[in-house]
This record gives sequence, structure tokens and C-alpha cells, in this order.
Amino acid sequence: MQHAETVTFAGSGLDRNARLRDKDIDLAAALQRGLIWPIWRGKPLMQGDRPGWLDADHAALGGADLVIYLGEVAGRPCFAADVSALNPEAEVDPNGFNDPTVQTHPALGPGYGFVELRSLMTRLTPIEAELAATGKAVLNWHQSHGFCSACGSRSEPVKGGWQRSCPACRTQHFPRTDPVVIMLVTLGNSVLLGRSPGWPERMYSLLAGFVEPGETLEAAVRREVLEETGVPCGAVGYLASQPWPFPASLMLGARTEALSREILIDPAELESACWVSREELVTVFAGRHPDISPPRQGAIAEFLLRNWLADRLD
Repeated sequence: MQHAETVTFAGSGLDRNARLRDKDIDLAAALQRGLIWPIWRGKPLMQGDRPGWLDADHAALGGADLVIYLGEVAGRPCFAADVSALNPEAEVDPNGFNDPTVQTHPALGPGYGFVELRSLMTRLTPIEAELAATGKAVLNWHQSHGFCSACGSRSEPVKGGWQRSCPACRTQHFPRTDPVVIMLVTLGNSVLLGRSPGWPERMYSLLAGFVEPGETLEAAVRREVLEETGVPCGAVGYLASQPWPFPASLMLGARTEALSREILIDPAELESACWVSREELVTVFAGRHPDISPPRQGAIAEFLLRNWLADRLD
């Protein structure tokens, strides 16, 4: 797909400069002259519509639990810092789907706030979006993998935050990314959409599911569609991918042609599913459909649907 890398969180050309991760002295020097993007409970710091980059000696970083190296931008080292321990009493939206609350810090001036990444991802430049997705995903991995899975001892971050090492048994641990297939299932002039329980009202999207061990992407696409809607599918083709740091997935966009129009949903997986024609989808994107809201901007589902409408999947 020619436009694949224009999806959000992709195609920025970030220089991750992985060679620096092995050089502790050089990393320490880079930190002192670099820029640090604080992240609080998965929310990056923003200054208005731009990232809230801070210098290493800024007071707001005094309680940082972990700093990871992200790469180089225009010759400047960039880092992400986990400041989740700061302001523990701050209120967040309990629904968790798209938290609209903004948290502040007394050491930061007006205009600074920690903002949910879903709500700002389309306002970031490609390089900013990739930095945010990388920092959020890797810091989340550290938060949930503090102990060695081999012996149970507490592990330690090494190599600029891109690895954890167990001092007891020497096992090395690396950040994980969970592969998820997301499917553009079509039949003639229609596309298959589904709705999961608990989603916001009128929200529908493409079907998606985790790839299982020992399974190809093609098999995962067919299995997930069949399990969720009872619709058998034929040939599968790859379209595009998107890092999705909620918390740590890689969305693998695929297309497939359905072999049947009959839908029999699994209520444990979906609340409803339906076929939507191209003409109906136009009204969905325009916000005029009575039952389906426009897709979330920035998500690969919106990207694939928009390109399908424009006949730009090749």
C-alpha cells in the first residue's frame, strides 16, 4: 500500500541510534545536553499543542522513576521520563477509554499539562507522534515487568531503558509488542463493522484481534472474523501497520473478501456487527449516519476505511 506509512505513529524516520544504548558514559553525557519528554501514567506532557520538552535539571523531573533513550532528532538526543510517582492524588477519568482530564505540576508554568495521547495524537508531527508512542509503550513495559520471569528477582533497566537485566540469574528481558490483526472485510460494495461492549455510544470499527502463538497473520484474520461474526473469509492481503501504545500493540492492517453475508455474532466478543455500503460510509465520515459515529481520527481503522473509500489501497 503506497500510503501505508502516513498512518499515525508511523513513517517519521526517527533515528533511534541504537548504538548509543550500549555506552553508559555517552548516554549520561547525551542526557545532560538532550531533551526529556515527561510522561505521567501514560500521558505525555504538553505545552499547548506541542510536546513539553524539559532539560535534564528541571525541577519537575526530580521524582522521575526511569529515563529511557528514544533517539536523535536534528542532532539532539531525546529521552522520555516516567514521572508517574508525582502528584499521586491527581484525579483521572475512571472510564479509561479516552481520559479528558489534564494533570499539572507545581514546577511547570501555565500552559503545561499531562494529556491523554489518544486525544492529541493527530495534532502531533510524525516525529513527535513516534517519540510519544515509543516512550509510552516502553515505559509501560517497565512498569509491568519489574521482576524477572525466570527467577522472580527484581530486574534492573539497562541499555538506555531498552532492556532489563536480572542481577540474580542474569536473564535478559526485552520490551514486548503484541501483534494484532485488524481487518478490512469487504463483500462487493460493503465493509464489515463491529462494536464491542462498553464502547462509547454509536462507535463502530473494523474487527480486530490478537495473533495467537504458532499462527500466521492470514490465519489470524480468518479466525478472528469467523469467531466474532461467523463470516468465513477467503484470501488475505497485507495493507499497513501502526504502533498502538495502548498499551503495547502493533496493529497489522489486512484486507480480505468475505465468502458469506450472513452474520452470527459472538456476544462475548461483539455487541453488534453490520455491513455498511460505500454510500453509507460516506455519511458516517460526514457525521450524518443515524447509528454510526465517524471513526476515531488517527486510528488505523479510520485510515483503512478512508483509503478504501478513496480506492487507494494499492
